[in-house]
Amino acid sequence: MSAPPATGPSTSPAAPGEPAGPARRQAVDTHCPYCSLQCGMRVRPGGAGAPAEVLERPDFPVNQGALCGKGRTAAEVLSPAARLTSPLVRGTDGVLRPAEWSEALDRVADGLLRAGAAYGRDAVGVFGGGGLTNEKAYALGKFARVVLRTSQIDYNGRFCMASAAVAHQRAFGLDRGLPFPLEDVARTGCVILVGSNLADTMPPALRYLTELRENGGRLIVVDPRRTRTAEQADLHLQPRPGTDLALALGLLHLVVAEGRLDEEFIASRTSGWQRTLPGVMAHWPELVERITGVPVPQLREAVAMFCDAADSMVLTARGPEQQAKGTDTVSAWINLCLATGRSGRPRSGYGCLTGQGNGQGGREHGQKADQLPGYRKLDDPAARAHVAAVWGVGPDDLPGPGRSAYELLDALGRDVRALLLMGSNPVVSAPRAAHVTERLRALDFLAVCDVVLSETAALADVVLPVTQWAEETGTTTNLEGRVILRRRAVDPPPGVRSDLEVLAELARRLGRDDGFPTDPEEVFAELRRASAAGPADYAGISYARIAAEDGVFWPCPAEDAPGTPRLFLDRFATPDGRARFTPVQHRPSAEEPSPEYPYYLTTGRVLAQYQSGAQTRRVRELNAAEPGPFVQLHPRLAARLGVADGELLAVTSRRGRAVAPARISAAIRQDTVFMPFHWPGEGRANTLTNPALDPASRMPEFKVCAVRVEAEGSAASGEVGAEVGAEVGAEVGDGARDDPS
Repeated sequence: MSAPPATGPSTSPAAPGEPAGPARRQAVDTHCPYCSLQCGMRVRPGGAGAPAEVLERPDFPVNQGALCGKGRTAAEVLSPAARLTSPLVRGTDGVLRPAEWSEALDRVADGLLRAGAAYGRDAVGVFGGGGLTNEKAYALGKFARVVLRTSQIDYNGRFCMASAAVAHQRAFGLDRGLPFPLEDVARTGCVILVGSNLADTMPPALRYLTELRENGGRLIVVDPRRTRTAEQADLHLQPRPGTDLALALGLLHLVVAEGRLDEEFIASRTSGWQRTLPGVMAHWPELVERITGVPVPQLREAVAMFCDAADSMVLTARGPEQQAKGTDTVSAWINLCLATGRSGRPRSGYGCLTGQGNGQGGREHGQKADQLPGYRKLDDPAARAHVAAVWGVGPDDLPGPGRSAYELLDALGRDVRALLLMGSNPVVSAPRAAHVTERLRALDFLAVCDVVLSETAALADVVLPVTQWAEETGTTTNLEGRVILRRRAVDPPPGVRSDLEVLAELARRLGRDDGFPTDPEEVFAELRRASAAGPADYAGISYARIAAEDGVFWPCPAEDAPGTPRLFLDRFATPDGRARFTPVQHRPSAEEPSPEYPYYLTTGRVLAQYQSGAQTRRVRELNAAEPGPFVQLHPRLAARLGVADGELLAVTSRRGRAVAPARISAAIRQDTVFMPFHWPGEGRANTLTNPALDPASRMPEFKVCAVRVEAEGSAASGEVGAEVGAEVGAEVGDGARDDPS
C-alpha cells in the first residue's frame, strides 16, 4: 500500500486561533526529532520566506498535544541559516571548502576504497546513530555488510540502553524497552523510578507519574540528586553513585526476610531463583546502608510501598545502566520484579526508558555490531541465511560481529583507518572524549553525514549535508515499541540530500548498482521482509497501517495480526516460556574516590538541551535558558572549596580536566558533583568520564568516576597525570585540524 501523502491538507482540525479554509497553510502530522517519546506534532510550512511552525497534535496518544521547549522550537533548526546546505571537502590547505556533490561523493568512495584495499575490509568502519530512522539504520547496516563487507559497525545507541537490552535478553528472552504502553504507568499502584529525571529529559511523560499519584499510586525515585522529578516522589532514595546494584539487592533481601515473595509466581513462571537467593541474602540492610548511604528505615519503607500495592513497576534509565556493572544492576531490579510477581501481568513489570529518538528501532535493524535486522543475532546461522537471502548475497559473504562503539572509536587510526559516520557527535558524546577526538584525527579518512557542522564533522575530510526529521519520511520506534511514521512536511534546502540517497550513490560508486533504494517506503518494505519471524518482527506493519492506528506495536507478524502493546502476559520469550532470574553480586565501580580524586562525578542532561547539543545549541530560546556547562555541588562542598555560585571550578579526573561555573545546590549529595554533557570545549563533561566497559553490554561507565574539584584560580599546574596531560595537550596542539565554523 502506498504511504499517506507527504504533504497536503492536514487531517487534524485547525489549532486554536488558526484560520480555517484556503487561507490556512497546509500542516502535516509528524513527530518530534528528539527523545524516545516521539511526541506527535504538526508542522506547518512557512510561506514567502517565513519559517515553519510547530503546532500541537492532541490526537496522538503518547503526548496528547503536550510538547516540551525542545519540541516546540524544533523548527528553528530547519532554517538554512542553522544548518549545512552544501557538501564540504578538506583542501590541501587543511580547510573545509564547499564542493559539488559529485566531487564529495567521489572523495568518500575513494577514501573508503583505498583504506580497504591497503589494510583489509575491517580497516573501514561505520558509526551510526540512535536518531536515524529505521529505514536509514537498516540501510546503513546493509551498506556496511554488503558493500563494504566490514564487521566494524556500531552506533551511539551503545551508550544509551545497551545494559538494559542485555538484561532484558537474559531475563525475558526479548528486548523491548517498555513491554507495556505508557498508559499502564498511570494505572499501576507503585513505580520505582531509578536514575531518571523525566521532568528534564522527556517532560511530556511526567504526566503519567502525575496521573499515577492522582489515581492513588505511589512514586519512589532513586537518584543521587534531588531533581525536579524526585521532588514529585513520595519517597526519594539518594544513594552514592554506582551503588544501585547494592540497593536493588538490599530491597530484595528485605522482601525475602519479610515474607513478601510471590512463591506461586516464582514456581510457575520463572527459573533460577535458588541460584539467585544466596547473593540476595548476602546483602542485608545494614550492609546496604553502608554501601549506598540510604538509611535502613527508607529501605523498609520502599519495600512496603512496592509490595503493598496490588500492582507495581520498576523503570530504569541511564543512571543505573551507564555503569561498568550496568547489566547486573538492571538484572537485580528485574529480579525484584520477578520475586514479587510484578511481571508478566497487566499494570506490573520492569521497563527501561529508552533515551534517543529511535534508540529502540536503531538497535533492532542492523547498525549494532552483533545484530542483523529484526533483532537477529549476527552469529546465528539461520539468521544469517534469512537476511542474506533478502539481500541477495550468500550467508558466508556476511562478516561476523565487530567491535562495540567505544572499542571501535578507540581503534581509529590503528586497526580502523577510514570511517563513515552518520548521525553522531562523539567528540562531545563519547567517554574519555579527548582521547576519542585524537583517534578521529588519526584516521586516514573521515566522512561525516550530518545536518549541522558538529564538532565531529569539523574534523572530517568530507562533510555531506543530509535531510532531517521534517524534510523526510520514515519510521521510528518509540520507547513503548510503537512504530510511528514521521512525514515529510517541508522541502529541504537546495543542495541537501537524504542519507538513503547518499548510501545509494556510494554503493553505486563502490560497485553495487542495486539494492539501495532511495524511497523510504521501499526500504521499509524490505526491512519488513528481513525482520519477518525475527524477535523484532515488523512484517505486518505498513506505512498505511501506522497512519490508521497511531502507530503499531511490534512484534506484528502479519497485516491481519494485531500489534502487541503488552508482552509476556501468557509466556516469556524464552525457550521454556519462563522468565529467568540472574544471580548477581554488588561490586565497586571501576573508579572509586581516593585521596587524590576524593569526589564522585555523575553526568546527565538538562531541560533545555539534548544529547551532544548539536541541534539544540543552535536554537536561541534554548540557549537563553541554558547557555553553557556548569558544575552542580553541595553548599558544604562549596564552602570547603571557598567557591561562590557562578565562580569557575576545575574538575579533574584521571583522563582530563574541565572548567565550568559552580552551581551551588542542596539537591546533590555532599560527596558528588554533577555536570551536564551537552557542550564541547573546556566545559566538556566527557573529557572526564571513564570508558571502563560493562563486560556483557560494552556500555561505558558514564555515570560515575572519581574527580578532584578546585576553584579554578587555585588549581596548580602540573598536577594532572601523564595521560591527562598528553590528552589535554593533544586537544589544543598544533595537530588539530582547522575548524571553519
